[in-house]
Amino acid sequence: MKKLLIALIFLGFITSANATAIIPNLSTATVATSIQEMDEEAPAESASFTQELKKRFIEGGPGFMGIVLICLILGLAIAIERIIFLNLATTNTKKLTEGVEEALSSGGVNAAKEFCRNTKGPVASIFYQGLDRVDEGVESAEKAVVAYGGVQMGQLEKNVSWISLFIALAPMLGFMGTVIGMIQAFDKIEAAGDMQPSLVAGGIKVALLTTVFGLIVAIILQVFYNYIVAKIDSIVNDMEDASITLIDILVAQKK
Repeated sequence: MKKLLIALIFLGFITSANATAIIPNLSTATVATSIQEMDEEAPAESASFTQELKKRFIEGGPGFMGIVLICLILGLAIAIERIIFLNLATTNTKKLTEGVEEALSSGGVNAAKEFCRNTKGPVASIFYQGLDRVDEGVESAEKAVVAYGGVQMGQLEKNVSWISLFIALAPMLGFMGTVIGMIQAFDKIEAAGDMQPSLVAGGIKVALLTTVFGLIVAIILQVFYNYIVAKIDSIVNDMEDASITLIDILVAQKK
């Protein structure tokens, strides 16, 4: 009886061990299969989105949709160029002011001009123009700083107006496509002499698609435009503060 009981316990232990070994294998296989299915579905979804976007673009009409796309490309090109330019124009004005003040104390105006010449950015250029006129008096230096500050501001705002033009132009083109699509829909109704949904569906679809794409382009460019304007305002404020500090330093040096 004891031998039979021991045999049953041993058999149960072996059975449970085999079941424990089989379950992880099944779960691992299930997880691997799920991951493989997800990997296969992901490209299909992305491909379908691209195809759907291309399909909607073509349905909107190559004329107006192409012009809206050109507005987006040109607007983004100008925006990226301005962002790069403005980031390169950003200067640590505190460090620049301290360097100019130290150069004036140790080497005079020529040393300060050399320091500004070796520093990039509009603030350093304004400092150089002010230092270049300091021999004619502080008032002449101040006038030079103000005048050249306006020149540098114009350089910062260069081509920004084109972005605002594309922001206004893209939705207007979309609305024009809407009007043309509605006109086409009513022309079909007039030609058929009957009000059928299938006749007006195509024209209304074109109208809605051109409006949507025009608004999307305007929204994208508006985000870049606001960032650029904020960056320009920040640089201009730094230029004004640094210019006032430079005049104060020159007045102190004259005394």
